[in-house]
Amino acid sequence: MNPAVLVRKLGLALLAPLIAVVAAMIVTSGVLVVAGASIGDFWSVIFSAPSGRNWTNIVNQSSMIFLAALAASIGFRMNLFNIGIEGQYTLASYTAALVAGLALFPGKLNVLAALLIAMGVGGVWAGIAGILKVTRGVSEVISTIMLNAIAGGIVGYLISNYGEQFGQGRRTTPIPEGSSFDGWALFGDNSGEVWSLVLLAVLAGVGVSFLINRTRFGFDLRATGLNEDAAVASGVNVKKMVVVSMLLSGGIAGLIWMPALFNGADYYGPPFQRLLGFTGIAVALLGRNRPIGIFFGAVLFAWLSEQANPLSLIADISPSVVQITQGVVVLTVVIAYEVVRRWSASAEQRSLRNAEAST
Repeated sequence: MNPAVLVRKLGLALLAPLIAVVAAMIVTSGVLVVAGASIGDFWSVIFSAPSGRNWTNIVNQSSMIFLAALAASIGFRMNLFNIGIEGQYTLASYTAALVAGLALFPGKLNVLAALLIAMGVGGVWAGIAGILKVTRGVSEVISTIMLNAIAGGIVGYLISNYGEQFGQGRRTTPIPEGSSFDGWALFGDNSGEVWSLVLLAVLAGVGVSFLINRTRFGFDLRATGLNEDAAVASGVNVKKMVVVSMLLSGGIAGLIWMPALFNGADYYGPPFQRLLGFTGIAVALLGRNRPIGIFFGAVLFAWLSEQANPLSLIADISPSVVQITQGVVVLTVVIAYEVVRRWSASAEQRSLRNAEAST
């Protein structure tokens, strides 16, 4: 590739995120002014160097956000809006914790069985929406939102009626000691442990990247998302692609909470972290549905969430301002990419017209 063209493409790729970051900082600063808070104190806390324990929390949180965003991105690449990731990983997490607590298999085989079941449950729950879409024309947005509520109701009923009493709440049977993992103290002996199963996020990211970019299935998926009519004309079975894509998206969604389950949570109950599915949707948009972009988006969201904790103590600012910042970042990124795309297309058209005129 011509070096000048390569530099231009790289510049355009960096321009949109740069515009988005600057715009997000300006908007957030405006919110702080309206709220009567100190802009300097806010950004000082946000950009302060995290401690070892904070770094551990950022890495662990990033792994779950990454998996959630990766699950959402598969649907987005097909122009499918899988809004049901929240319900898929909730139901999958409960089922996996229940099975792991039964200790049907010895040692780490118990973990493998739970992971497979989590992927299966998440995939099946997402597949329902895919089947409804291709057989009855039901919008996946509507069906996945409804399935979120149904999954939450099912888990709530089962844990309330069949879970073990634990303090003021209920839980599944804790997993046996031989099925848990030790983590790594990467940031010092007193920094807590980075979960061993963050490797699930790495493997999932590499696997999805290979599947989308290096296989016939991935080509068909991308082609269907770009132009469904052209994909049909080239022989792609779009209905099959819809169902398989939803199954794959749900399968990855089922893994979201697994790093936490086998690295300290030990059961489904009070430790379960909700709303990761909706966070993943935002991060998928932020990362343009590409694994490398999603990685940076997941780290950014985990960083902002972790740095929000000391805001009220150090700067007397509500941590909810960080949620505004996260929302503004996603919005400005989407707008900035569209503006840059249109500007680039216009520039190419002008260049083409000039070349034709010169000949």
